[in-house]
Amino acid sequence: MKAVVYSAPREFAVRDVPTPEPGPREVRVKVTQTGVCGTDLHLHEGQFLAAYPMIPGHETVGVVDCLGHRAEGFQLGEQVVINPNTSCGNCPFCREGRPLMCEHIKGMGSNRPGGFAEYVVAPVESVFSAEGMHPDLAVFTEPAACAMHGVDVVRPTPGSKALVLGAGPTGLLLAQLLGSSGAAHVTVAAPVDFQLKTATALGVDATYEMDRGRLAGDVADLLALSGGGGYDIVVDATGVARVSEATVALTRNGGTALLYGVADENDRIQVSPYEIFRRELTIKGSFAEIDSFPAALAALRSGRARTDDLITHRFPLDDYGLALETVRGGAAHKVVITL
Repeated sequence: MKAVVYSAPREFAVRDVPTPEPGPREVRVKVTQTGVCGTDLHLHEGQFLAAYPMIPGHETVGVVDCLGHRAEGFQLGEQVVINPNTSCGNCPFCREGRPLMCEHIKGMGSNRPGGFAEYVVAPVESVFSAEGMHPDLAVFTEPAACAMHGVDVVRPTPGSKALVLGAGPTGLLLAQLLGSSGAAHVTVAAPVDFQLKTATALGVDATYEMDRGRLAGDVADLLALSGGGGYDIVVDATGVARVSEATVALTRNGGTALLYGVADENDRIQVSPYEIFRRELTIKGSFAEIDSFPAALAALRSGRARTDDLITHRFPLDDYGLALETVRGGAAHKVVITL
């Protein structure tokens, strides 16, 4: 089969590799499309648990092609999506019921073969039916699951006010889910006009166009838009360090700042411990997901999380490098690789 294979950071080729065979309780999926996201840029640089040789790709939709022994519950040809993350089940965190903190976590597309390939094998427990869904909707299951986990982390209270910094696909999914999970008003702020127009079309309450060169002015404007006191929940969905740093100033007394976007592993931010202490702020992180696929599929099927017009670019597998640069360029909403 054909696959994207990295031999080292920034070194990849699209080449032929052996087609994987499913073992006991494994499912082989023939990939139809896989989404490209900002995490793939970090993996390209050797970050985010990358292990080589590596076949990337973690937002995969396809059809069941072959069932291993005792891989029950699916039919050949059934459309499915794959949860990329699995835990060991035996480390202290897994035994405490906290599998996302697993000391030996495995991620499809980072330290086990992923979906930028014609076929991928996954444990049957990680495979979920997406039968009846349009593939362009099903391909958002993994980012919607990450957004669902982010909502679980912040647990918005009824009537709360939220601000999402960043209007990429996961930011917009998170904004929608915050609004349907208790937040009475959700604002999305970003420097890209077409993304903000999409946010409005998806039902976000308010948008604000940021200026990349005047973050301090943006903070002042956003505080004014909040009524002066800030927001109960402020989410950095960009992973940009200076934006993460600004979340504290934008958070209302007693509120929560959520670091949700994937930052560079070498970035650092400065915050005032006195401000956190005096205003009783909470700073939380939201890392991927491990058990949110059922909720994400339900939200997508019901329309609670919408993805209208989010896919703007499609590339064949051979153009993986161009797809990656399109994501890096920032002129796209969602990029997918089709097979």
